[in-house]
Amino acid sequence: MSERKDLELIADLVPAGSRVLDLGCGDGELLAHLRDRKGCTGYGIELADANVQACVKRGIDVIQLNLDEGLALFEDRSFDVVLQLDTLQHLRNTEKMLRETARVGRIGIVSFPNFAHWPNRLHVLTGRMPVTRALPYEWFDTPNIRVGTYADFGVLARRCGLQVTDSFGLQNGQVRRRWPNLLASVAVFRFESA
Repeated sequence: MSERKDLELIADLVPAGSRVLDLGCGDGELLAHLRDRKGCTGYGIELADANVQACVKRGIDVIQLNLDEGLALFEDRSFDVVLQLDTLQHLRNTEKMLRETARVGRIGIVSFPNFAHWPNRLHVLTGRMPVTRALPYEWFDTPNIRVGTYADFGVLARRCGLQVTDSFGLQNGQVRRRWPNLLASVAVFRFESA
């Protein structure tokens, strides 16, 4: 979530004073924002050495962990909010991680590149995989294990027994609630256990 406006829109979903776990927290920018602007506390989970060091420099409590190993070190409901921003497409077991998110947090918030965004559809129609701001890699060097769509996540949430309490798309820092599967490059969902 490198774009500041997108970060602020997602931060608005987090209640002030929440205890937050950010899965795949990157350099800790969002956690620092939540700490400084909303009085939140919590931890980041990150694998990359450089990002872990950046978190430490920002004063963010960070744990270096591969998310594919799960969240067994956390007890049930140990956080108010668990964030998975731009991480689902990198995980081997998305369904397991969503269930773990719902287990350790009262609220889950996820975002991911929406593969059904209309420019991506055009790229595929021309016979090529899309390369966009939300999907910035070529097919042969992408860290993404999978791609998904806004519509796909709703189906997966029901399968995992999650209740979606808010959802929208993001496009160039703007919320898209009308036709987000077609008009947004990023999908955002807020959910709780059903």
